[in-house]
Amino acid sequence: MSYSLTTIWHERQRFLPAILAVAFSAVLITVQGGLVLGLISMMSLPVDRATADLWVGYPGVRSVDLGRPIPERWVVRVASHPEVVRVEPAVIGFALWTRPGANAETTTSEVCTIVGARLDVNSLAAAEAVRADPELLAKLTVTGAVAVDESELHRLGITGIGDMAEVYGTRVRVVGLVKGYKSLGGPYVFCSFDTGRTLLGYRKDEVTYFVARTTSPEAAADVAERMSGYPQITALTTPDFSLRSRMHWLFTTKAGITVGFTALLGLLVGAVVTSQTLYAATAASQREFSTLRAMGIPKWRLKISVIAQSFWVGLFGVVVATPITLVLAEAANAAGTAVRLHPLILAIAAAITMIMALGSGLAALRSFQNVDPAHNIR
Repeated sequence: MSYSLTTIWHERQRFLPAILAVAFSAVLITVQGGLVLGLISMMSLPVDRATADLWVGYPGVRSVDLGRPIPERWVVRVASHPEVVRVEPAVIGFALWTRPGANAETTTSEVCTIVGARLDVNSLAAAEAVRADPELLAKLTVTGAVAVDESELHRLGITGIGDMAEVYGTRVRVVGLVKGYKSLGGPYVFCSFDTGRTLLGYRKDEVTYFVARTTSPEAAADVAERMSGYPQITALTTPDFSLRSRMHWLFTTKAGITVGFTALLGLLVGAVVTSQTLYAATAASQREFSTLRAMGIPKWRLKISVIAQSFWVGLFGVVVATPITLVLAEAANAAGTAVRLHPLILAIAAAITMIMALGSGLAALRSFQNVDPAHNIR
């Protein structure tokens, strides 16, 4: 190891491109992975920020924003289980937000996601930012009152509290703003359960979901399993429904495939540059390796030295990439794009980077075909 480090330091100008290539790949993989995780996490916010343990909706519902109406009378199918402590209805779905203008050219329309829930501090489906603000809870009890994320004002064509708009022809008024609910799809529009049912065009006896709190998260899984006997509904625990919503958006919108391909491209570029750099460094050191062979050093030890060099190149690349990744993630979050650097993402990116560097070292071993003690006397 000390010989490998000494060689890298002595030939640092030769190994620097390899280290930078590894760092570039590590940054790209980590940021792209965090970007994918951040973007798809936006689509499960109504589930993640609620306090319910169990979600019951239409059969085969693929994502929280793709629910369909079910009869409200089916609430007894949820409430009848002894593990269920509390159950509430909720309405969530896509709608068309229209900001009327003076003429057709100034009128703006945007697809939005209506989130209607019972309004109290213990609500199971209301957004965390709504539950935590008693004043906003009171304002939203008025029919037609809504709240939106402050970062979505431009998309919705409004300037702030007090602005009016229409959702499927029904007049709404913005009475509050929340933070941390930016959406990848349609902007979230929070309102009361009754307002939400009106905006989505539901009948008085229809809901999108029944949300329930159980005696424990484990009990929710048991209830969901027992309710699988009802063919008209689907029951999912909160973690399962959150994961299902994310996976739907990850694979059906092709966003994850696109970002993943970009990360793969960066990985391939880094691997090629690293491999060629290590190969060139090894080939340029043939005279030294030949001398060592003449001194009786076995070839396998020389090969281990090259692998050790690739290990250090990978490790230095990860070290260089770490502060760059953190700065880029903070810049992206400040710009309004969610980049979640989950520890699992960081660990996977570091592991892939090290495997790539070691693989490049193995590829560089092909230059040993020309290592021969007679090389120095030719």
